[in-house]
Amino acid sequence: MRTTRVSTLCFATALALVLVGCGTTRATRRFTRNETSSLLKRLEVVSLELGEFPFEGPSAVLDGDTIRVKGLNASMRLLAIDTEETFKKQKEHDLFDSGWEEYKKTLRGKSSRPVKMATPAGEDAKKWAQNWFTGVQTVRLERDHAGEIRDFYGRYLAYVFVQKNDEWVNYNVECVRAGHSPYFTKYGRSRRFHREFLDAQKEARDNKRGIWSDEGMHYDDYDERLKWWNEREVTITRFERDADASPDTHIALTRWDAMRKLESMVGQEVTVLGAVYDVIQRDNGPAVVKLARNRSSNFDVVFWDRDVLLASGIAFKGGEYVQVRGVVQKYRNSRGTDSLQIQVTLPGQVLAPSEQLEQMLSTDSKAGGFDKEDGE
Repeated sequence: MRTTRVSTLCFATALALVLVGCGTTRATRRFTRNETSSLLKRLEVVSLELGEFPFEGPSAVLDGDTIRVKGLNASMRLLAIDTEETFKKQKEHDLFDSGWEEYKKTLRGKSSRPVKMATPAGEDAKKWAQNWFTGVQTVRLERDHAGEIRDFYGRYLAYVFVQKNDEWVNYNVECVRAGHSPYFTKYGRSRRFHREFLDAQKEARDNKRGIWSDEGMHYDDYDERLKWWNEREVTITRFERDADASPDTHIALTRWDAMRKLESMVGQEVTVLGAVYDVIQRDNGPAVVKLARNRSSNFDVVFWDRDVLLASGIAFKGGEYVQVRGVVQKYRNSRGTDSLQIQVTLPGQVLAPSEQLEQMLSTDSKAGGFDKEDGE
């Protein structure tokens, strides 16, 4: 089995206290409030390498792309993978009993995009993960970006490494190599292991493993999914390239310090990156496009001119990532608290996915730096 190697980190003092119980085994060790708090603090640190954490083996596997670390209530959403769903509800079982083809057709409905659904392949991914983590008592967690701490639903984002044959192996990459997940780029490519994921996916597809098999009950629309995800990935990658050149004026709304940065930029022009969560249009007053930060927090982009809103195309990009350029303003909302916003007066202040793809291809082509395989 091929492995993804990383350097070995020393155990932190806090972890040693967790693992070495007073006369108790790792399997039965209970966590005090202070020890749990210590683990949480480590997960909230702005760092790529979080260190080693206690793990309970197969019982900590929620599904193929979600695990729990011992002593914490919050789950880990594993980066760059997206295994199919497991059956959790009776109505899913009942609908599945009507037949596989009818099941897929019903759940897809009239959606213009592929949808997530429970499948036997999702169950297979969970079983494979449980087997992969059998006997594991310690995992190592790392991030893809120091500032990307949680996802939209509040789950910690991480790569999980396990020591096998004296090497630290990246579970996320191996899950793709085994054919239980595609390389998931919907929220951006892997900054640290992009090539490893591409190679693992190619190996799985070439050998028709798991979800790439011509047989079995799994999604049959992966070409459509990959095309959609990669279009979104282009948007994020272009923004990050621009942000590398101008880090002070480019702010990704999902970063932990996004609002603090915006607060410091009041009165100045910035470019923000966010997914369109909602578009609110009332009879009176401006239209407001809400860009998602997380499940309970959004950032407002304000349009006083409805023609500008329509011309920008942002109203038709629900769920998609866009870049918006404008001056950060502070205003007092109806609840009497201060909020931040950007007002858009020209359609060109919004850069939608199709425009970003065209510009990125043009720029990279002129520079001779666009790798077609990276965009597939």
